[in-house]
Amino acid sequence: MHISFLLHNAYGIGGTIRTTFNLAQTLAERHDVEIVSVFRHRDEPTMGAPAGVTMKHLVDLRKKSPGYDGDNPEYKRPARVFPRGDGRHKQYSRLTDARIAAHLGAIEADVVVGTRPGLNVHIARQTRRGPVRIGQEHLTLDSHGYRLRREIAHRYPLLDAVTTVTEADARSYRSRLKLPGVRIESVPNSVPAPSVAPADGFAKWIVAAGRLTRVKRYDLLIKAFSKVVAARPDWRLRIYGSGDATGNEKNALRALIQERGLHNHVFLMGSANPLEPEWVKGSIAAVTSSLESFGMTIVEAMRCGLPVVSTDCPHGPGEIIENGVDGRLVPVGDVDAIADALLGLIGDDELRRRMGQTALSAAARFDPARIAERHEALFAELVARGEGGRSRSALRDAVHRGRGALYDGAYSLRYLAADVLRKGKKSS
Repeated sequence: MHISFLLHNAYGIGGTIRTTFNLAQTLAERHDVEIVSVFRHRDEPTMGAPAGVTMKHLVDLRKKSPGYDGDNPEYKRPARVFPRGDGRHKQYSRLTDARIAAHLGAIEADVVVGTRPGLNVHIARQTRRGPVRIGQEHLTLDSHGYRLRREIAHRYPLLDAVTTVTEADARSYRSRLKLPGVRIESVPNSVPAPSVAPADGFAKWIVAAGRLTRVKRYDLLIKAFSKVVAARPDWRLRIYGSGDATGNEKNALRALIQERGLHNHVFLMGSANPLEPEWVKGSIAAVTSSLESFGMTIVEAMRCGLPVVSTDCPHGPGEIIENGVDGRLVPVGDVDAIADALLGLIGDDELRRRMGQTALSAAARFDPARIAERHEALFAELVARGEGGRSRSALRDAVHRGRGALYDGAYSLRYLAADVLRKGKKSS
């Protein structure tokens, strides 16, 4: 099969980029695979180009490149196709509308895969008839605002399938949206086997990793760790991750560390790439998020032989960790429960090492080869159905596109009216 992934920016850093690269590289062992990046702002991918995969881009933002598109007048005009509700909308433009449309209108792939809602909408609206159209959900339906959920409900019926990273989110898509004829499957993200030896469980370090954002609730972890230190002052905590541009969350965490007198016990380490050598320096991993769309760091830690203490937040941790077997699940926001779970593993060397070994074995189910097989089976089945065998007929396709034109008109008028109203308020 010829499989084409459409990615926002393959030259940046992020979980969607990492898991797309993992999947694409594994599929490329048996198929013709390309990654088409809408944007390119540097010469080489920060996370390293996946082996055997063809890399392309549509909009060149490298200022020294002869193909630089940043001064194209269409680049300054707001997008019409990319949905406003997608958080990346301001980065899209009439230029991306045109470039993506030209790419999808001429694509020769058997399967085209979108990797965020805005790109899935493009694929639904602009892909020529023939290729199988797949929309991947790397966040959750619940995490999207009303505006984007409405767009998804209207556009996704033109897809052949939607894949989510958890079964819980797949159930949301099945029960809350009317997508007749669209396959909805949960396929988790993949994490390759680490290139370092697994943790031995002897080090007196707890490790946490992820962007320093409020949803990760590192403040709860620090508060819980102050209780750990009171009982076991020989243990320490490292938190890996970069903050946002404002630095507000990082500053707040630093202040909390000082307030609790933990400056010799809790360390904000900044970002680390690769993270595997840092995981194996610890003996326990901690995740205290209020929300996880999947939980890549949980799987990464388990693949390095660490038991994970995690909040049982929507949607991923409960589908990854078997409570009491390869890790611990605790109620969201419960500082005492987090501290107790950590102390339980700290105080029992045999239990901690046994859970770490079990985590190492259990996490093998997320190996890229196994996850790629599941995607490959879905792609092959949909390709085999062919144009004539799909549940969506050409007539239905045309009808839906006709309705879409009416929807587009109403959509544009609604936001034009909102802009006029907003400008009127500013001038009054």
